[in-house]
Amino acid sequence: MADSHTLLIEVTRLRVGMYIHLDLGWMDHPFSLNSFKISSQEQIDTIRSLGLEHIRYSPDKSEPDPSTHPAAPGSVEPSAATAEMPDMAAKNQRRERLASQRASLQICERQFAHAAQTYKQVMESVYAQPGVSREQSETLIRGFVGEILGEQDACIRLLSEKAGEKSSLHSVNVTIISLLLGKASGLGEQDLLDLGMGALLHDIGKIDLPDRLRWNDGHFMAAERQIYQEHVAYGVDLARKMSLSNGAILVIGQHHEHADGSGYPLHISAERMSLPAKVISLVNHYDNLCNPCNPALAVTPHEALAFMFAQKKKLFHSATLSLFVRMMGVYPPGSVVQLTDERFALVVSVNSAQPLKPSVVVHDPHVPPDEALVIDLEDEPQVGIRRSLKPLQLPKAALDYISPRKRMCYFFERARETAAEGAR
Repeated sequence: MADSHTLLIEVTRLRVGMYIHLDLGWMDHPFSLNSFKISSQEQIDTIRSLGLEHIRYSPDKSEPDPSTHPAAPGSVEPSAATAEMPDMAAKNQRRERLASQRASLQICERQFAHAAQTYKQVMESVYAQPGVSREQSETLIRGFVGEILGEQDACIRLLSEKAGEKSSLHSVNVTIISLLLGKASGLGEQDLLDLGMGALLHDIGKIDLPDRLRWNDGHFMAAERQIYQEHVAYGVDLARKMSLSNGAILVIGQHHEHADGSGYPLHISAERMSLPAKVISLVNHYDNLCNPCNPALAVTPHEALAFMFAQKKKLFHSATLSLFVRMMGVYPPGSVVQLTDERFALVVSVNSAQPLKPSVVVHDPHVPPDEALVIDLEDEPQVGIRRSLKPLQLPKAALDYISPRKRMCYFFERARETAAEGAR
């Protein structure tokens, strides 16, 4: 059976013959592909010059390390006294897995921070330099689309709360999840570019609103609500000044429309909405439930998904909602759960191929919180998820240990392939 995992190693350990994956935007490196087999020392030197500390590689696609050879005939095996003890080997393996997981999370958080900074720059220059703002946005979105359309599937990853600030978190979240859902919906590259641009800039019209009306807390008076809803028209006007594509402008203009015609500003139904607009309408609603302007009103990702499916289904295109549930999993990243063996856990990553078997951080009083491993439930066939919980339902020790997020920051990472896929 082929080893289909990707592992993280230090760039100082790269060698010719390794099949590596660059987790960078397409303009952030000089190679024609993000994934390839290293063929020369010059390529290694170029990779090291990119400033990365770790890099992913696929052992099953790499050539064997020539420095490792089987023992020669007649050679003496090391004695049991000098051989590595099993417990030491287990500790080393755990240490390597923890370092790999931390490095993977750092890559995601660094990319999220870059996206957040780009969004901030776009908002600051959109009036004075609309063309520059468009180019900055396009560079970011083209990088995302290139990664998402790569040969390996991507999954949703929960980040730490330090990854984003309020002014940019919502727009970056909506962009990432919309692009992944757009790919799952079968959108081609151009439609994904339109979706990404529209998603990143869907709230850009709010800069024309009074500060106190930029966040809808659900308590607006009728006149205030009407002013707030005008951010859609303002956003369309700005998108035209930026010379965005018609598809991207349509996403901005329809991101508050609903499938049943109850949205705004035109009250159109699903039949008149573009597919990218159907995607962002749904994703925007989900993120507003998880990350409302008033944190006291926030619901867990599991509650948000259940609420949308059970009570708000009519607002969304049914096929798009079904794909969203499958992609996010019944227990989306950020959900607090209790496992079938009674342990408590935080869902941190979901692969749509195995939505009921996400990756989790499990409360284990015998392991320090900063050494807790991310466990893929796909590797634990005897363990499943029994129920979802609200954070306040956790015992204090478990609550302190797994630290449920008050704000949900999402990014994408490479999904683990199944053994069958890796063997193809």
